[in-house]
Amino acid sequence: MKGLTAGIAIALIVVFGILSAGTAHAKDKVSVYEVTVTNITRGQIISPPIVISHNGRFKLFSLGDPATPGLAALAEDADTTELKNELDASSSVYDANEAGDVILPGLSATVQIKTRRGFQRISAAGMLVTTNDAFFAVRNVYARYWGDSVDFARAYDAGSEVNSEDCDYIPGPPCGNGGVRDTDGAEGYVYVHSGIHGNGDLAAADFDWQNPVAKIVVKKVK
Repeated sequence: MKGLTAGIAIALIVVFGILSAGTAHAKDKVSVYEVTVTNITRGQIISPPIVISHNGRFKLFSLGDPATPGLAALAEDADTTELKNELDASSSVYDANEAGDVILPGLSATVQIKTRRGFQRISAAGMLVTTNDAFFAVRNVYARYWGDSVDFARAYDAGSEVNSEDCDYIPGPPCGNGGVRDTDGAEGYVYVHSGIHGNGDLAAADFDWQNPVAKIVVKKVK
């Protein structure tokens, strides 16, 4: 009887070890997704989008709250340097990657991103470059194990620059003036962008949009 009891105990230990190893393996298993962003505006160019995998605690932004310095830099000048620093410092972020080029109207760019258990949400953002501080974004897209997910992104205003539509402060064509900010009268919080109104140097007929501004497809590849 003692031998049988010892045998059962050993068997249970072995089974528990196998289950524990399997759980650890599942937790550490890395999946790869392709995130394809399509520019569905008629006249805006989208800067190389940045794609982020994260957990449920991460927030790229909250409507009504100020943009982080990194998000503001992306929205004003398509500069992701500070945003990448913010992402690197966040324990809620697993991976971040950026497309290699801008996205012209009607075209797409694909970014690969890694996820793992607990970090299966995906967000993405990129500047609408012929604006003061407009950007597209999708947030908290669940990385499905089976099938593609399709989402449509609105344009948001970072609230860090006034929407003067003055070429002196706009990086995209026909202006070409990056790195110059017009903050006097800026709203100070993120909100849904109301578009180009033709109040300054930009013709609404050429650069305005109707939301949504981008199509985002998330597909598991590995």
